Amino acid sequence: MEQYAKYSASVRQWKMAPGFSNQKSGAGKSSVHVNNPHLDSMKEDILYHFNLGTDTQDLPAMFGDVKFVCVGGSAWRMKAFIQYIAGELGLGDPKAEYPNLCAGTDRYSMYKVGPVLSVSHGMGIPSIAIMLHELIKLLYHAKCSDVTIVRIGTSGGIGLKPGTVVITKQSMDACFQPKFEQVILGKTVVRNTDLDEGLAEELLQCGAELDKFETVIGNTMCTLDFYEGQARLDGAFCSYTEADKQKYLAEAYAAGIRNIEMESSVFAAMCKLSSIKAAVVCVTLLDRLKGDQLTSSHDVLSNFQQRPQMLVGHFIKKQLNSSQ
Repeated sequence: MEQYAKYSASVRQWKMAPGFSNQKSGAGKSSVHVNNPHLDSMKEDILYHFNLGTDTQDLPAMFGDVKFVCVGGSAWRMKAFIQYIAGELGLGDPKAEYPNLCAGTDRYSMYKVGPVLSVSHGMGIPSIAIMLHELIKLLYHAKCSDVTIVRIGTSGGIGLKPGTVVITKQSMDACFQPKFEQVILGKTVVRNTDLDEGLAEELLQCGAELDKFETVIGNTMCTLDFYEGQARLDGAFCSYTEADKQKYLAEAYAAGIRNIEMESSVFAAMCKLSSIKAAVVCVTLLDRLKGDQLTSSHDVLSNFQQRPQMLVGHFIKKQLNSSQ
């Protein structure tokens, strides 16, 4: 189609737009930080799980214009997101095939259109942590500045109607503490899990502007497991009662927790360490106070899963329009 024949020219326009320089950060720009003095002495930094490297690719040329990064568990979902955002921004055909920039590996998938990067992270803290190490280094080596990262995904709600989109205020552990713990050299390191409050409020406003589904800000519980760690009764093992489950979830609700997933704590901690503005936007597929298994139809669940990308897409479009 003729409107998509200008795709390359449109991408170049985004690169040349004010505020979208791929040069080193100057005054007023926020650069991506890495906290590793060893990187400067390395001849080459191989981003193994992305199949990218500082010697094998020109990372500033490939990624220097990135301003928005969206990450999600499913490779299919992140491909769908880049198709969606291409259409929303007028940068490409939403039905077109976009190249997987990590095609040399089966660990993660990565897609790019204009200033937007879409990356899959798999399931759980270990998988997203590996991806984030390499993503943060990628943005650093590419000399990106003023980057916003948003995790989009699904979750189990607590006391919310299925289909509600939750924007995370704080990520909490399974004991309702706003922290992420990691063992490094045999010692437990505790990191902060606060997310950008201003960004959360902006996203909430975008939800109000869309006015297509309920959007709320609340705390998110990040667990190490999908079954016992989330007080489910339908796993292979269960040593507690329905009453125990309800009591635990009620305590979580009282702590301000409105949904449960498995990646937000390390995501928040690593983005904060890197001075990257970040948010978590997840749709609730069910109310865990009323059950554990997904009983909604495929069409209903598919509609729910599109809601975070619609919200974030609206936010990105709004931000780009305001920069013109």
